[in-house]
Amino acid sequence: MKMTLLEMVQDILNDMDADEVNGLDDTIEAQQVAQIIKTTYYEILGNRNWPFMRKLIQLESSGSPSKPNYLRLPDNLKELSSFKYDNGTTTDPLLQDVVYKDPDAFLRYISTRNPSLDNVSTVVDYGGSKLLIVNDQPPKYWTSFDDTYLVTDAYEVSKETTLQQSKSQCMAYLVPVWNRSNEAIPELPIDAFPALLSEAKSTAFLVLKQVANQKAEQTAQRQQRWLSRKAWRAAGGIQYPNYGRKK
Repeated sequence: MKMTLLEMVQDILNDMDADEVNGLDDTIEAQQVAQIIKTTYYEILGNRNWPFMRKLIQLESSGSPSKPNYLRLPDNLKELSSFKYDNGTTTDPLLQDVVYKDPDAFLRYISTRNPSLDNVSTVVDYGGSKLLIVNDQPPKYWTSFDDTYLVTDAYEVSKETTLQQSKSQCMAYLVPVWNRSNEAIPELPIDAFPALLSEAKSTAFLVLKQVANQKAEQTAQRQQRWLSRKAWRAAGGIQYPNYGRKK
């Protein structure tokens, strides 16, 4: 079952024979345990791309005519798995895939363009480098030089002065924002809560009491093995061959 942050803190403090609390800030130990749970939570999130973190999002426009082919990535972005851009009209939208190129390949690709042509604009990157960007075609390729901005190889100045947020469509994995309150329930699948609690409990014993809790460690290892096989709620997780066994 899912637990609030306070319930997890109380559970861990109880196993540590610490003072009872009714709030996260009642004692120094409660505050320390809450911080350990937060750290453990983000460690668990970092282990894999959890399905619940996958969102359909739009990217923020640069808003600057000097950066017409730039879109800003969310601060809590873990991974961008696809990017589409609407190259149609107001009445007939047409979302098309824009293909990723690594920065070196992207620079080699755009460096072959002739800057004297009317349909090639010179855009200065935030780092000062000059990029040769086609200004009369929809974007075909994208990259990122700093993990802050998505950069495309082209845009259509006849339609827009900059790439628009409303025309972007991305599938991305976003890291949830931590909510530190008594009643907050960490955003995590119900199957992962035992792992979060046991991992945090094991860490709390080592950090705060300088002793190992063998039971908590064993539980944490068991839960992590289970989660490595089952992360997807809807799709059933990793599929293993049954070698002819009947279900």
